[in-house]
Amino acid sequence: MKKFIIVLISIFLCTNAVADKMTKSGFITEKVTYAKDQKIENPENKILLIYNHGQGTHDGPSSDCAWKGGMKNMSSLVGKKVKDKDIVVYLFCTGKLKGDDYKRLWNKKKFKEPYKGKPKLEKRLDANLDLIDNFVSQGFKKNHIFITGRSCGGWMTMMLLSRNKNIVAGGISFVPECYGRLTKAYKVEKVGVENALKKFKEKDGPGPANMRQRQIEEIKKSENLPVLVFTHPKDPFGGLVSDWVDGISGIERVIISENNKVNGKSCNVWGKPIKNYHDMDRADCFKFFNSKILDFIDSKIN
Repeated sequence: MKKFIIVLISIFLCTNAVADKMTKSGFITEKVTYAKDQKIENPENKILLIYNHGQGTHDGPSSDCAWKGGMKNMSSLVGKKVKDKDIVVYLFCTGKLKGDDYKRLWNKKKFKEPYKGKPKLEKRLDANLDLIDNFVSQGFKKNHIFITGRSCGGWMTMMLLSRNKNIVAGGISFVPECYGRLTKAYKVEKVGVENALKKFKEKDGPGPANMRQRQIEEIKKSENLPVLVFTHPKDPFGGLVSDWVDGISGIERVIISENNKVNGKSCNVWGKPIKNYHDMDRADCFKFFNSKILDFIDSKIN
């Protein structure tokens, strides 16, 4: 009987987890569901936010996309008006893409540069460019489109806009980083950024570290990068290794907070007090920054 109850509980939990998972691309509603009608009327009068999720695998294929609990803040922007134009949000699922050389990249014993082919981040970037063209052909205006994303999706957002000037109105990057738990795993607070990144290169091999640094150098060369970037110093991924975004022309950086509070209120995510600061953009308290996001959008469209 005890085993039977345990099985029932497991089925219940798994069923709810699956129900909460969003596995396909599409426009979403303010209630964190897929819009029944995926055709947008009068697209020329809409502001489109293309949302890119994070990655559970560094360069390989996965079933990653999004969870309803993590999309609440993005969904809360649906229907908001900027310059009399309604915001629509499109969730873009690209988890199944894989880098051409993904079996070697994160294996320090086998990887020898150069990387053969295109990594997953590059393929996600290309997919976004194709999606932008598709939406423009439907009637959306390029200067009303924003690329957004969290974690690897946020990192890719900066890469895309640094390479493609004026391709869209701008970007919004939430807790950007795509090379592991750098701040936590390499004890940045204790040893400093330089020593931590040196250790990262030694432990994981030069492949990921060199790729990350090349992408950073490319982004930093941008003459005017219209991106709003949100970071948190206690984020175990980006955290204390995010200061490189400062000083890049056009980037507006917002440090979410120094702890688990925003505007004096404690943050919860999925109904529980936040512990992983990489989830700050998905916490309920993050809606405090909606006005900042809307002001940024307003400043980039005409």
